[in-house]
Amino acid sequence: MLKTSTEQNRLSMNGPTMGTRWSASFYAPDGLDSEAVRQALQAAVNEVDTQMSTWNPNSDLMRLNAGRPGAWISVPPCLVEVLRLAFDIGRASGGAFDVGVGAAVRAWGFGPEAVDEARIRKALEMPHPPAHEIVELDVDGGRARRLAPVDLDLNGIAKGYGVDRLAEVLHGFGIASGLVGIDGEMRAFGLHPAGEPWVIAVEAPDPDRRAPHSILALQDAAVATSGDYRHWLMAGGRRLSHTMNPRRGAPLPEPPASVTVIARTCAEADAWATALMVLGPKAGTQLAERERLNALFLSRGAESTLQSKTVGLIFDPSHDHGDAH
Repeated sequence: MLKTSTEQNRLSMNGPTMGTRWSASFYAPDGLDSEAVRQALQAAVNEVDTQMSTWNPNSDLMRLNAGRPGAWISVPPCLVEVLRLAFDIGRASGGAFDVGVGAAVRAWGFGPEAVDEARIRKALEMPHPPAHEIVELDVDGGRARRLAPVDLDLNGIAKGYGVDRLAEVLHGFGIASGLVGIDGEMRAFGLHPAGEPWVIAVEAPDPDRRAPHSILALQDAAVATSGDYRHWLMAGGRRLSHTMNPRRGAPLPEPPASVTVIARTCAEADAWATALMVLGPKAGTQLAERERLNALFLSRGAESTLQSKTVGLIFDPSHDHGDAH
């Protein structure tokens, strides 16, 4: 059967970024230069990595970290945007989301260096105010300065922002329907040609296998999950999650198994999922209700059972909410 000029082709692409891979599935008309789209998508995530990586000593973030406290350091627009959002969510969460945990992340072996007991002791003994209180940001001037020797780490928001950049690239090519993601952080926009939303699985918090816990139907929304089951280490016979408690300079002792958040952008979902992970189901639920977030908390119960707690209509099984917007 001949295709009409209005029919859309479904294309799928992926590539490396931030130690994992990005992905994009979208509908586009005939004649689209798919290689130009792929190159633009790769360039977008490369830019995020170049600016925000803690593994690259020459990244703009690490250049900021290496600056003398009190000195203004020029930073590119994307990094300014992410720092501003990080500080906003840091303030709104009472410091539960804090990008000033870089020293603790590295000390506990979750960065490019091995576990360092001397650095761990220092991180435990020298808690610092949250980053939004000791880093100044000059948005219009494109610069930032640390007022104290704090090490910034954007791993709790950079991947989400990278997903948003992927969506922006597709929008720039006039693509109206797509699903983009980096390592499980996803953003959907538009609908399938048949009018159906994009279907996304919320992963079960199982370190031994990948399996869905629940299914979401998303349209013009993003989803991110923070959990204790993918990146962790053993210490004293206990499994410690990579998520840091900013107030202690150490991994969370008893975190939820996972927290999933749906938000307008993936950067917001990413950061809020980390904040709620730090707070746990009780305080996290109170914050999510106050901020009108849609969140799913999964906690481990007796005999490997999972206990769930939800906030917002999207995760409420008794509410016929339709698609997530």
